[in-house]
Amino acid sequence: MSFAPKDEHEAQIQFALERGIPATLSVIGTQRLTFPDNAYDLIHCARCRVHWDADGGKPLMELNRILRPGGFFMWSATPVYRKDERDQNVWKSMVALTEALCWKVVAKTFFDSSEVGLVIYQKPVSSSCYENRKEKNPPVCDHSSPPNSSWYAPLDGCLPPLPSYAQEWPSSWPDRLSRKPPSLSSEPDAIEAFNGDTRHWSALVSEVYLGGLDINWSSVRNVMDMNAGYGGFAAALVNLPLWVMNVVPVHETDTLPVIFDRGLIGVYHDWCESFNTYPRTYDLLHSSFLFRNLTQRCDMIDIAVEMDRILRPGGYLLVQESMEIINKLVSILKSLQWSVNVHQEQFLVGKKDFWRPDEKTRI
Repeated sequence: MSFAPKDEHEAQIQFALERGIPATLSVIGTQRLTFPDNAYDLIHCARCRVHWDADGGKPLMELNRILRPGGFFMWSATPVYRKDERDQNVWKSMVALTEALCWKVVAKTFFDSSEVGLVIYQKPVSSSCYENRKEKNPPVCDHSSPPNSSWYAPLDGCLPPLPSYAQEWPSSWPDRLSRKPPSLSSEPDAIEAFNGDTRHWSALVSEVYLGGLDINWSSVRNVMDMNAGYGGFAAALVNLPLWVMNVVPVHETDTLPVIFDRGLIGVYHDWCESFNTYPRTYDLLHSSFLFRNLTQRCDMIDIAVEMDRILRPGGYLLVQESMEIINKLVSILKSLQWSVNVHQEQFLVGKKDFWRPDEKTRI
């Protein structure tokens, strides 16, 4: 997944999304990124303007948090190869910081043809290195803060202990999609819930979604699952030429580590707030029983307006809910001049029009 801050000169994430690349607006600043611990197999940053060693190295420690044990960080920037005093001072700070994180240098090279330097680091697979350091700085985090708590959480100045499954690298794609995820609880109930979720979405997508709901799937290039669970909906769409952004609401069960273990992507989010993306970004929004708990905390109209902002004109909304909630949504969406159909008294399919209200008709 590509992420970058909103920039007034180059709308990088907008360009990425229009090219069909999964992307979201985000910035490494003072708060954690909205991803779980040990999520990414590889992190790449070219021409980074992030001061990794700032504030005691907290920005780089945030990358360490979301990088899978044994995962790689590829960094291409002037401190890697330039010899002027400023760049060399940055490089020396980077060397000291990565050694304190127990990262090892896998490769460091310079390409004459493009005049670009590159260094590749690898995160350890065991916490033993943390204990064997001469100076325990940064310290290992205690267990007072729960793992994966990244919603409005400040950057840490410590190293999270590596999980017991750290040395278990996920299976190759696409096998990892259906294998037992390393982060899934070993309890029989958890395994059955995961397998049941996979079977449920495989059947529902093939038997209902792809043929019976009047959705032109050939026009869909990207999808957002607003309440992703274990990622079963995304897994069921894997053979279609599209990608899925899996969103795990912060007030629901935390299943995002499982989604990443499966080789899928996603973020945490609170749907009572706006989502970090540009307007008219997604072709299809999907929601399965999201509203029944969400509307106890915020107004359905606000959520509908946010969906209207995110969805491209001509895009689809697919909602599975009770008829009570569907009827409320139908009224709101029709006021926005959407076309709306209800199927089997549980599925709402809305299609956004190109119409925009003027001052006289605005609700």
